[in-house]
Amino acid sequence: MARQRPGSRAYHPFGRVTTNKQVMVVLGDPTRLDLLNRLASDGPASASALASDLPISRQAIAKHLGILEDAGLLERRRSGRQIEYVFEPEPLADVVAWVDQIGSKWDERLNRLKEAVD
Repeated sequence: MARQRPGSRAYHPFGRVTTNKQVMVVLGDPTRLDLLNRLASDGPASASALASDLPISRQAIAKHLGILEDAGLLERRRSGRQIEYVFEPEPLADVVAWVDQIGSKWDERLNRLKEAVD
């Protein structure tokens, strides 16, 4: 499947996001991180509601929401004519587990270094 060009409705720089690295890159954008934090703390919201407090257009918000959805961090739910976005924490759990694993390895290395110095 060919990638769509930037600016098209379904454009995403990675195609479908599936790795921890790609999830972290998606979250590296401050607007996307803010949107995700708001949905995680305040609950489901529409693109219009989310755009009302930010200095960017509703269309830009919709693109950011699409990228977060592609990463598996959001789920889109329709209620009548309204579409609401809901935070999905599962991909973050994978990232947290990966970071914990790296942290454990560093703890082991630092403990060995401490023992060697003492």
